[in-house]
Amino acid sequence: MSTDGAARRRVPLRSTCAEPHHCPRPVRMKVLGQVPYFAGLDESELADIDRRMVSLSWAEGDPLYEAGAPADHLYVLAAGRVRVTQPTPTGQDVLTDILTPGDLFGALSSLGEPRYPESAEAMTTACALRIDPAAFRAVLTEHPQVALRVLDDVAGRLARARSDVGRISTGSVAQRVATTLLRLSGELGQSRADGSTLLQVPLSRADLAGMTGSTPESVSRVMSRLRQDGVVESGRRWTAILDAERLREIADAA
Repeated sequence: MSTDGAARRRVPLRSTCAEPHHCPRPVRMKVLGQVPYFAGLDESELADIDRRMVSLSWAEGDPLYEAGAPADHLYVLAAGRVRVTQPTPTGQDVLTDILTPGDLFGALSSLGEPRYPESAEAMTTACALRIDPAAFRAVLTEHPQVALRVLDDVAGRLARARSDVGRISTGSVAQRVATTLLRLSGELGQSRADGSTLLQVPLSRADLAGMTGSTPESVSRVMSRLRQDGVVESGRRWTAILDAERLREIADAA
């Protein structure tokens, strides 16, 4: 292995919280302000929403909910990271998303999801705010602007679902992998002094396959080529994007 390659593989991993914790009020208020549903609300309005939510915490590996269970809560992630997986017909779980603070997730039957379509599990010690259907209905009634954003979001999800079907059916595996890595870089990446971007998450080939509608074998071939070309480097619990411009070229290739 070259000196540069050895240096890349010694990417330091930040430590995470060792024990579950509850979310202090300043953290809750900050993340609620980041949720698109609640954008533009003043502090008193956010406080009203906050008091309707329950603060909960989970240790690494703990499930928040499982696919197929009744959809009875929405969550706002306040701290840590959460992995979202969907079951396949063969009984395997494939990674579909990695959530960060400020992300809204979960489902409610009143929003068209009678059961959770996916499972959510804490990747690190995590804290989230949870709201039940009755409390969420009260929020929609008392804050009409939130209700309008919810309608927009439901319509947007349908449009994105149609777009994803087209992307998966027409784009090459390399395009889909590049697009996914760029999206994760924007959501989770840490900029480094050498210009690279570090994704400090365990991201297996099976995970990438699930997120790109491909197979682990195809993803492995693409990642090997990206490493050989100096576009990415990776270890067991991290991936570094070394050449984002080249990755964008691959994602946008006709």
